[in-house]
Amino acid sequence: MRCKIIAILGSLAVVCSAGTGTVWAQDPIHKASRGVVNLLTGWIELPRQVDLGRQEDNPVTGIGWGLVKGAGLCVLRSGIGLYEFLTFPIPYPREFASPYEQLEMTDYAWE
Repeated sequence: MRCKIIAILGSLAVVCSAGTGTVWAQDPIHKASRGVVNLLTGWIELPRQVDLGRQEDNPVTGIGWGLVKGAGLCVLRSGIGLYEFLTFPIPYPREFASPYEQLEMTDYAWE
């Protein structure tokens, strides 16, 4: 009886560990929700980058560069959000990281 329980628990552990190869971003629900959130809040990049530029040594050029960088990141984050929302059932290929990791961006604009 004891050997049966150990065999069942061992088999259960092997089966459960076989399905853990995917990363958190591969979860379709997480991918879809992150896509919707970034699609709706991508505009946060603009004031965030302006504020980060204001804190630099030369605030005038920092704010100017923050406007340019913020506008670009706003479009980029919203575009990736739309892409993730539309393709949420399709996992990323194993050899490629998510677009956020490839571009060294955080998952959300406020992070």
